[in-house]
Amino acid sequence: MFVGFAAPAISAEQSFNMTKGVTSISEQVYDLHMLIFYICCVIALVVFGAMFYSIYHHRKSKGAVAAHFHESTKVEVIWTVIPILILIGMAIPATKTLIAMEDTSQSDLTIKITGSQWKWHYSYFGEEVEFFSLLATSQKAIDGVEEKGAHYLLEVDEPLVVPINKKIRFLLTSDDVIHSWWVPDFAVKKDTIPGFINEAWTKIDKPGVYRGQCAELCGRAHGFMPVVVHAMEEADYEQWLADKKAQLAKAKQEAQAALGSSLSMEELVALGKEVYTQRCAVCHQANGAGITGAFPAITGSPVATGDVNQHIDIVVNGRAGTAMQAFANQLSDKEVAAVVTYQRNGLGNKVGDMVQAADVNAFKLQGAGEEK
Repeated sequence: MFVGFAAPAISAEQSFNMTKGVTSISEQVYDLHMLIFYICCVIALVVFGAMFYSIYHHRKSKGAVAAHFHESTKVEVIWTVIPILILIGMAIPATKTLIAMEDTSQSDLTIKITGSQWKWHYSYFGEEVEFFSLLATSQKAIDGVEEKGAHYLLEVDEPLVVPINKKIRFLLTSDDVIHSWWVPDFAVKKDTIPGFINEAWTKIDKPGVYRGQCAELCGRAHGFMPVVVHAMEEADYEQWLADKKAQLAKAKQEAQAALGSSLSMEELVALGKEVYTQRCAVCHQANGAGITGAFPAITGSPVATGDVNQHIDIVVNGRAGTAMQAFANQLSDKEVAAVVTYQRNGLGNKVGDMVQAADVNAFKLQGAGEEK
């Protein structure tokens, strides 16, 4: 199966055909697609032409009489050999293209892509740069309250940034269910499977912003898992990489500083609501009511109104066998503290306690000590 059909929002001018894309492989896939298409057109023309000619010129009204024969070795050989030759002619260019698509050797950059309900995690090998990429379309736009933008459901808070004219190797896996990382302009579509690593590669010819989606039905928010890749000139990419490293270093310093400070209830609830809306509402709903039979409610939940350490544990470590993923590496201690406080003092809950970043950090350290 050849990939590359562009969604209307991605490539409206080529909505009835595959996109040629911006890589040599995508052009090869497009050329192969057109070659096979034309071969099929010729076969259809010959077969239907012969059929309609026979129907017209050998019809009963002209006195045509059907031939009476049971076997013909010559005919048997002809209609066996010709299809074999056609298939061989199609298989040779198809095999060459498929082999090229799977050749990830001699790459200049390796990026690990991890699918996680419902976001992507990107990790640059050898650079100590990693981040999550989440849908940036507002809930109000999704609900129809706000006007939908040009890139509705195809915009993220942090795109994958890569250099052009460099061979980029992708290692793809998943934290939970099967996802599929798909960018039509690259002719890259690979499943991300839990416990398994798939490989793919690309070498982008033109700078620009390229969009795709998760192409595997991975759950109720499957349609909210876009892919955005920003391809830059090498010098611009190097500057972005330096800035990103500085940004991550600053975030670590701020996270460390947050351990020695305390926020008020109002500050915790305000930050917690922001985190909840972005990370939790897609499952548990904006009002905390959850979805019966699928995702538990936060309002009145024994977790949100019970032991605070158990609450922190579920947010930090997730819950095995459910869609509740671990947020230890996705949220800072401050954000975990804020969202736990919000869940316990918002969404209809009135527990009254507060959780600080230092409490979350102490819980993590205690857990690490118990593992040892």
